[in-house]
Amino acid sequence: MKPGIHPPYRPVVFRDSASGTAFLTRSTATSEKTVEWEDGRTYPVIDVEVSSASHPFYTGRTRVMDTAGRVERFERRYGRRGAR
Repeated sequence: MKPGIHPPYRPVVFRDSASGTAFLTRSTATSEKTVEWEDGRTYPVIDVEVSSASHPFYTGRTRVMDTAGRVERFERRYGRRGAR
């Protein structure tokens, strides 16, 4: 890496606001807010709305989309067009 052009890469806590979980990782992201971690040190904290702890794909709580109902509702609303 070229010296002097990259932002500092340091430990940062990411906190999921949906599930309340937090994890410590390294990042170049910055924040004015700080939090005291389990090891007693203070780290910058970045609040995120969705992480792997709360996203339906990773938690297995996926929603089934009713695509057939959507098609029927579209056809009722706009009418079914005949073949050309």
